[in-house]
Amino acid sequence: MDSTSLPSRPIASKAKKEKPSKQPKGATTPKSKRVETTKPAADDPQSMFKVGFLSDVYQEKSIESGAIDKVVTRFPPEPNGFLHIGHSKAIAVNFGFAQQRAGDCYLRFDDTNPKGEEEQYFVAIEEMVKWLGFEPKRVTYSSDNFDRLYALAEALVEKGKAYVCHCTKPEIIAQRGGGEGEGKPRYACPHRDRPTNESLAEFRAMRDGKYEAGEAALRMKQNLQDGNPQMWDLFAYRIPDKEHQRHHRTGDKWRIYPTYDFTHCLCDSFEGITHSLCTTEFELSRVSYEWLCDELEVYKPMQREYGRLNVSGTVLSKRKIIELVNNGHVRAWDDPRLYTLIALRRRGIPPGAILSFVNELGVTKAASNIELKRFDASIRRYLELTVPRLMLVLEPLAVIIDDLDDDHLEMLDVPFSKDPTYGSHSIPFTKKVYIERSDFREVDSDDYFRLAPGKSVGLLKAPFPITATSFDKDPKTGEVTVVHAKYEKPSDGSVPKKPKSYIHWVASCPAHKSPVRATVRAFNPLFKSHNPAAHPDGFLADINSDSEQIFPNAMIESGFEEIRQRAPWPAEAGEKIPNAETSQANCADPTASKPRPETIRFQGMRVAYFCVDRETTTDNLILNKIVSLKEDTGKD
Repeated sequence: MDSTSLPSRPIASKAKKEKPSKQPKGATTPKSKRVETTKPAADDPQSMFKVGFLSDVYQEKSIESGAIDKVVTRFPPEPNGFLHIGHSKAIAVNFGFAQQRAGDCYLRFDDTNPKGEEEQYFVAIEEMVKWLGFEPKRVTYSSDNFDRLYALAEALVEKGKAYVCHCTKPEIIAQRGGGEGEGKPRYACPHRDRPTNESLAEFRAMRDGKYEAGEAALRMKQNLQDGNPQMWDLFAYRIPDKEHQRHHRTGDKWRIYPTYDFTHCLCDSFEGITHSLCTTEFELSRVSYEWLCDELEVYKPMQREYGRLNVSGTVLSKRKIIELVNNGHVRAWDDPRLYTLIALRRRGIPPGAILSFVNELGVTKAASNIELKRFDASIRRYLELTVPRLMLVLEPLAVIIDDLDDDHLEMLDVPFSKDPTYGSHSIPFTKKVYIERSDFREVDSDDYFRLAPGKSVGLLKAPFPITATSFDKDPKTGEVTVVHAKYEKPSDGSVPKKPKSYIHWVASCPAHKSPVRATVRAFNPLFKSHNPAAHPDGFLADINSDSEQIFPNAMIESGFEEIRQRAPWPAEAGEKIPNAETSQANCADPTASKPRPETIRFQGMRVAYFCVDRETTTDNLILNKIVSLKEDTGKD
């Protein structure tokens, strides 16, 4: 064998595009009940488990039928990168499926490939699972079973169902009918029928370090005549390059490591998994999964497959994100323009919103290919019902209401939400207020409904409108610096005419700590197209140069301080704060009762939804835009 990496799975089974799985001609087809599914109701957070595909899966092997005593599932990520939005569906499906039936779900780290495995990924993965509101029954590691897996591999060899192969990568591809002149007949590896004791001795030689990477591998002796590529003598053990032989947890104990195809079903078996739920690219693998359990005469879990979640308009691969970070296009893996889960958390998207989104899509065999705007729309609907409202001005323009006294002060009672349970707060209204620069025009027009000379607008929550009378400009830049206005309070006490439009504002009132100053980072899509990878010059050529806009002089009304004190908004999923009476006693980390910055969320009325960024300091409040408000297609 050459030193290049061996194909761990048959080439024909690699899914380059997410499509419904097609069975190769003559393939052994996994059998399961196929039922037309109905789309779950988005307003029921558990609906995807009650009807449709996942309900059908449960009925195949249910507690009520006597087939099992308890539902046991697992979420088995590889600890070689940060989880992304696609993983949220797998987490929701596996943990939710068990939770719905009062069962258990394990978080199992599939740590069988030392290359790329790092402590930061183990920590971040577990953190994201808990952030989404799930508590694993137990955290396990495939590497905990290395001794047991090795013993079973020897047992498979002794049974005549595995052999040591020394073929090169091109030779193996050719054996499977691939390579140049693809479509040729498949044929057996020349080592396939070597004596059992010879394969056993060679396997032990692999274990003891006799061979280098690519010089030997243990393959399962399956069925080359089956049309299913997952039965074409898959690899069971391989030798990694020397620089990647040291394992994160077992150190230098092993020179050989089991493959996914050998490890996964056996670890499922060891842990008593009842429903092994995975995505459809593993549908053909179900046959080899069951074959190995049967050959080794171990408990055989039931594997079923659902369509994965794909999001267009971004990149999710570890390699591409590393390029984005290294080339300075994003700050880090948690940059809010990315779709890793740590990035979505930093952007301020609540975990409950992600679970609601997954539930809204439902679960079937078909993949969910979602545009970013649909994701944003779902998040927006969730935030509309779960966060308070404040007034925030991105680009402040001072307005002086000339007919009010210099010390004029009215305290206005303003609700935090349409929902009365959110309460209300008092904000000052003074002679000087700040409005959005875009809410004023020097020259009026009939189709413009905001502030302009001679035109009136309402100030949200203020009792009376204002009318612009004049404005001052900077003689050097020509920019408007101050707008002068009058307060349209009828002297006779009559009801004023209702203005055609209302704008938001923030008062200048140091005595009431108004305004609260902030830097706002507003995010747009990182890429210009729906498929960055399709750009002829590479995905980096598709970068949107306007993906981030900074507003360094933003102002927030004084109600922000109460919002900060009352966070998290909302207190759901993994962002719930422990009970104040028990948190110190039961929590190893006393800071765990303090909400993370991104849980301080609010709607900036007429602007967008925002949260506090983790880079905020005592002297510098930084806000991230979570998602925009719905566009108002009516008045300008």
